[in-house]
Amino acid sequence: MVAQFLRLKLRLLGNIFQRSPWQVVGVSLGLVYGLGLAALLFAALVGLRTVEEVAVIRDVLIVAGSATMLGFIVFPLLFGIDDTMDPRRFALFGIPDRTLALGLALSAAIGIPATALGIVLLGTVVTWSRGIGETLLAIVGAALAFATCLLFSRVATSIASLLLSTRRAKEIGGVLGLVVVVALSPVIVVLLSIDWAENGLLVLEGIAGLLGWTPLGAAFAVPGDAASGLWGPAVLKLLIAGASLWVLWLAWRALVSRMLVTPGREASARQYRGLGWFDRMPHTPAGAVAARSFTYWGRDARYWVSLVMLPLVPLLVLVPLTLAGFPIGVTALIPVPLVCLLLGWTLHNDTAYDSTAVWLHIVSGVRGSADRLGRLVPVLVGGVLVIGVGSAVTLLALDDDTVLPSLIGVSTALLLGGLGIGSIGSAWLPYPAVKPGDSPFQQPQSTGTVSALVQSLTMLGSALVAAPAVWFAYLGLTDDVRWHALSFMAGTGAGLLVLVVGILAGGRIFDRRGPEILGSALRA
Repeated sequence: MVAQFLRLKLRLLGNIFQRSPWQVVGVSLGLVYGLGLAALLFAALVGLRTVEEVAVIRDVLIVAGSATMLGFIVFPLLFGIDDTMDPRRFALFGIPDRTLALGLALSAAIGIPATALGIVLLGTVVTWSRGIGETLLAIVGAALAFATCLLFSRVATSIASLLLSTRRAKEIGGVLGLVVVVALSPVIVVLLSIDWAENGLLVLEGIAGLLGWTPLGAAFAVPGDAASGLWGPAVLKLLIAGASLWVLWLAWRALVSRMLVTPGREASARQYRGLGWFDRMPHTPAGAVAARSFTYWGRDARYWVSLVMLPLVPLLVLVPLTLAGFPIGVTALIPVPLVCLLLGWTLHNDTAYDSTAVWLHIVSGVRGSADRLGRLVPVLVGGVLVIGVGSAVTLLALDDDTVLPSLIGVSTALLLGGLGIGSIGSAWLPYPAVKPGDSPFQQPQSTGTVSALVQSLTMLGSALVAAPAVWFAYLGLTDDVRWHALSFMAGTGAGLLVLVVGILAGGRIFDRRGPEILGSALRA
């Protein structure tokens, strides 16, 4: 029975090369790249065989091995992948749970990631072949690491297929994965800020010393400790690695047994009462468009993914600046204007997000100005909340209320300026966007020149609108606090002016280019 599973997995891998020629080319390039990288790592590990700095090599391999094992766990859970060997596919064959679990676990050893991992782990055996005992422990440790990585991957993939079977669940999982990646960026920045020339080895030793006693790094630490003469810790870590693999095997068997009697999740149809935002907004053309926009921002993954990511962007900016020694009085003023800049920029291609549904606006005779205004309402509401709450938090952090006018002026200029310019750009030069119902992370085919031009002009235009307010705010911080009032007036005045001009000019462009906009939506 196990041989049948292995043959099935080989057949599934062979079917990859039965696709279209371009898909075969892509798969072949990925195969060459993966195996080529594994071969380079193998050669590097073989070269480490003659290096005498055993402790440094051990620490590097523990950290790298732990990160690899963590990747086998996190990637399937957060991003979800199609499980071709889902245990539920074999529910009707009457295969005993233990046999099925063993066959599926062994079949995981057939594949490009498993092959690349095996090549690299074989290189670690060569690295630690410095004696009979070290070599034997290196072989056992590599085998335990290989089995643990693949079993972790099988468990994570099965859990993901069980929990992330619906489209909305996959979208949420993808967003969480992206959030985790973005949230880890400050950690990377902190690591890069360390003076590795002087303190790097101590930091590496501390991290490796901790990971070596965990299931993630125990198997990788065994041969390194033995080569360093630490035979007692090596044996203890070997027991930890073996016990971790055994517990993981029991968990895998229990998961297979559970999945065999658990049907796949299906998206449940929600029951809605009333007309939602259409009941709450004014019964005017602009109100109807605003109701549609509020509905999009609340239900469409393409929109709420942006809302989830917005609070994380200031974190990516503040951490490097803080580590670089910028004073808190400067860095605390950045988050609110930055979020407003991004909020104003979000609608630069909003017309394309309607896809073919934009024909409703065109054939119903909705004036372009009403369309432009209605689309801005949700972002305006969100921007007002960001400016109000964000300014209050900033003042608490600075304990200085003299900067409030400048903070509001600059933020308002960035928000309203981006919305005004985006109102023109989304009607004048819409470019293909992710279609409704598709994954927000899917990249549509588009002419890169047009998309880059619209995005750059909107961002640059917002900065130019806010430039006077920023200059007056700078003078208020460095010269006289009375400049802050002028910053407020310049920012709000310029922002309102650009917003009104953008709505009117964008509306006229929308009225004139309605057929071209619809044709662009049909072609995308």
